[in-house]
Amino acid sequence: MSLNRVSSLETFAPLLTENRSRRSSDASTRNRKISFNPLPAEWDPPALEQIQAVGAFQVPKWKRTLQVVVAVTYSLFAAGIVFGYAAIKPVLKREGAYQDVCRVDPNDEDPISQDTCVEIHLNLMFTTAAVATNVAALPVGAILDRYGPRVCGLLGALSLAIGALVMSFENKLPFDGLLFGYLFLALGGPFTYISSFQLSNAFPKNSGLILALLTGAFDASSALFLVYRIIYEQTNETFGHQSFFLAYLVVPAAIAVIQFVLMPAQSYKTVGELVEEIEEPITADLDPYDDQIDEETALLHEEERQHRAEVFSGIQELLGTTKADKQAKREERKNEISGVWGVMHAYTAWEQIKSPWFILICLFTVVQMTRINYFVATIRVQYTNLLSSPLLAERVNDFFDLALPLGGILSIPFIGAILDRTSTVTVLTTLVATATAIGILGVIPHSMLAAYANVCLFVLYRPFYYTAVSDYSAKVFGFRTFGTVYGTIICFAGLLNFSQSGLDYLLHETFGGDPVPVNLGLMATGLLIGVVMVLFVAIRARGIKRKLLEEEARRAFGGSNRY
Repeated sequence: MSLNRVSSLETFAPLLTENRSRRSSDASTRNRKISFNPLPAEWDPPALEQIQAVGAFQVPKWKRTLQVVVAVTYSLFAAGIVFGYAAIKPVLKREGAYQDVCRVDPNDEDPISQDTCVEIHLNLMFTTAAVATNVAALPVGAILDRYGPRVCGLLGALSLAIGALVMSFENKLPFDGLLFGYLFLALGGPFTYISSFQLSNAFPKNSGLILALLTGAFDASSALFLVYRIIYEQTNETFGHQSFFLAYLVVPAAIAVIQFVLMPAQSYKTVGELVEEIEEPITADLDPYDDQIDEETALLHEEERQHRAEVFSGIQELLGTTKADKQAKREERKNEISGVWGVMHAYTAWEQIKSPWFILICLFTVVQMTRINYFVATIRVQYTNLLSSPLLAERVNDFFDLALPLGGILSIPFIGAILDRTSTVTVLTTLVATATAIGILGVIPHSMLAAYANVCLFVLYRPFYYTAVSDYSAKVFGFRTFGTVYGTIICFAGLLNFSQSGLDYLLHETFGGDPVPVNLGLMATGLLIGVVMVLFVAIRARGIKRKLLEEEARRAFGGSNRY
């Protein structure tokens, strides 16, 4: 899954006009809140019953702190557990997964081996879950905006509970219990994880840290199945998947209880929303007959003034001594470094989706997401062939199971530094170069060094790639249409991940287990699209920079003529 990396759920975005530079500052700059709703505003007008946000200063600090700690904790057990597939796959195989549907028919003219059949079915289970994780981000965003984080959390707990029950009793159900159970486990992740993003507004000064903790918890959650596999092996395979998933029901039950006891029903307001609240004119100041109002109206006006004073005091408490102007300058500096910030902000979502800016990043995401999930699903099979040893392949697989969650956590500070301090062209070039390096390492045979290097690069690249795509979307398309544009990219790429089943067939049947042809094909496709994308963005960024310099020169020349 790809979940978004932004420094906070709001940004300081200078308002652009025809007579104003993209990099110029403005005292009236407002914070803009990121929208996770995939529907454009004109398609999904605010409902009258839509739940209202609350100011963080209205909630005790100890309670907000506990909310963040608890959200990070349950995200460790729920957010992205399905991506620990490589760890639980051997367990499911030993427990006889799909043995009943993969019986070899000796009369079949073109028989598929039982192991290959099981492999393809299990990989389809994971592919379906990976697709669902990405597609689920669309309804989650709309539900979060309309009904608040508590409803999202409860829906997540329900999905996890259904998934755990179905996985436990999959062999007694009249349908594919493994596929549907894993699907519901995947759906529960986004509901519990994305609904926690708004907690970054509980402590605006530390919003980046809170989002980093949540992102780290998502990455680390894939280790849950690794821990289970170790327990499974240490108990001589007596603690089967049925017992594990029945025990796992404690997690959704705890999440449901926590939603009612501790977590907020409403999202926390961003600082920008609070500032807008106190900057709205007071009713009394707009009334031309202020000296003729009655006592009740006067009391209402006084209460409104007191509320403004409380909000102002609350903002000062939340931000401490940090000034909004300083924050705005820091954000503006990041936007300047990007080189393409704001290039499509003024366009509608449909115009953005039709542009090369969208088409190229979407195609690149399709290829890279397919490569990432395909590697997760087939790592042991690939290295069994490349290393010509099931034992060595198992060692690589075990290393991968441990490195996957650790890589996501360790990469968090480096990802933030790279995205904030380098241009978008540099970021995209790094993505393409790293993806190509992974492709090359992934076809080197009989080399444990290449195998370990490939795994290390992969586990660092995976969170960097997903984060870079969301960062690109926010900078190029803007927060106003973020939910629509980014959601479309991830949803489209996720749906095309079903092509993994075809890649599985090519790997096992067409190429006899040799991963080199498929890996080379994916690498070449990604490299071709990536080079075109980087060239396009670089040319446009150079044009934008030239226009900005020309505009500054005209202003400077015009200013000098005044004297």
